[in-house]
Amino acid sequence: MSGETIALIMSGLLLLGLFMGHPLAMVLGGTAVLGAVIAGKPMVLGIVINRIFGDVLDNYVLIAIPLFVLMARFLSDSGVTDKMFEALRHLMSRVTGGLGLAVVFISILLAATTGIIGASITVMGMMALRPMLQYGYDKRLATGLIASSGCLGILIPPSIMLILMASYAPGLSVGQLFAGAMIPGVVLGLMYAIYVAAIAWFKPEWAPPVADEEQISRGAMWRMLIVEAVPPLVLILGILGSLLAGVATATEASAIGAVLALLIVILRGRFEWRTFYSALLETGRTSAMILFIVVGATAFTGVFNITGGLRASQDLIRGLADDPYTLVAVMLLVVFILGMFLDWTGIVLLSFPIFLPLVSEMGIEPLWFVILMAVVLQTSFLSPPFGYALFYMRAIAPPEVQTTDIIKGVLPFIGLIIVMCAMIILFPGLVTWLPATLYGG
Repeated sequence: MSGETIALIMSGLLLLGLFMGHPLAMVLGGTAVLGAVIAGKPMVLGIVINRIFGDVLDNYVLIAIPLFVLMARFLSDSGVTDKMFEALRHLMSRVTGGLGLAVVFISILLAATTGIIGASITVMGMMALRPMLQYGYDKRLATGLIASSGCLGILIPPSIMLILMASYAPGLSVGQLFAGAMIPGVVLGLMYAIYVAAIAWFKPEWAPPVADEEQISRGAMWRMLIVEAVPPLVLILGILGSLLAGVATATEASAIGAVLALLIVILRGRFEWRTFYSALLETGRTSAMILFIVVGATAFTGVFNITGGLRASQDLIRGLADDPYTLVAVMLLVVFILGMFLDWTGIVLLSFPIFLPLVSEMGIEPLWFVILMAVVLQTSFLSPPFGYALFYMRAIAPPEVQTTDIIKGVLPFIGLIIVMCAMIILFPGLVTWLPATLYGG
């Protein structure tokens, strides 16, 4: 059976399984088994199993995933985010659109301390959505801003997605990806803030200031902000500082983060054995879900490669592009479309084996491409019909907020993500400057 035929069959089975509503990990693993049988090469499953045990279960870098998940849960239990949002809300209360700006800045901080999209959106939604609606914010602006800002966690380090990307990108370390994503992530967050400020300037009724009677003295505001800002800043410095300075590896930095987050919980008097057990349980579930998808995707790509589907897919993409920039545009378009139906885990694990050899073949800088892809992958949470951020917002939004309001709200931010991609293409130094400064090259 030709590689083209097996590529069509396995792709069709994958889409069929997803549209039937089965879990991604099961669909990937099941498609791998069916693909090997249909191709008449069931013996390749033995090779795939060896690869899973050798490349996945023995991958030291992946230990960072459960540790960062645990850190995020500890930080959520500490309550520090709620206090910081309250401080920023009061600090910017006199500014039109100030509540929206507070959402962006707290989301950037959450992204730099958790990297868990569901947690970021849920926490910000529960803290900010109802006050924004009570103060007269437009429903589309409020929901779109919270959903989009919450997605910064997969781009701004420490990011679980970047850790997984590094483990599947030959020649790239977690530290390089963290350094490469830092400037684009912060710049994108600032673009969100500028958009909110522009909306507040041209349409003040969409983002009104807080009522005068709810404002407090500036001294009290600054004291509250300084006290609440210290713990997460220490956490960020402990993780990124140790990693970027070369003192610790990604796995060691994640352990430092988990310990510091636990200390914050204890020092704030929020430690309870019940919540500690709950944090461990949730960490186990989340990590198992991610790693189960990794195992399924490894099986899928292994069979896809051995049976010739991988080569056929690469030949197809080569035929669509005759220069590096067109090739990049085609691959990013594929990622954007896949993001409407798959989550980032599946997209990364399915696309990297196809894309990265082509990137190397065309002489494209791998670090630049991977970060560019990471920026685009934020749309996988925002683009209907299966954007997870849309579902998170729907779950916490009050009844008066319609699903169409949420979808319309995220569209301008998807546009800003595309603008950010264009900026990275025009100014590659946004990605490459910091890694070159820290790691040389």
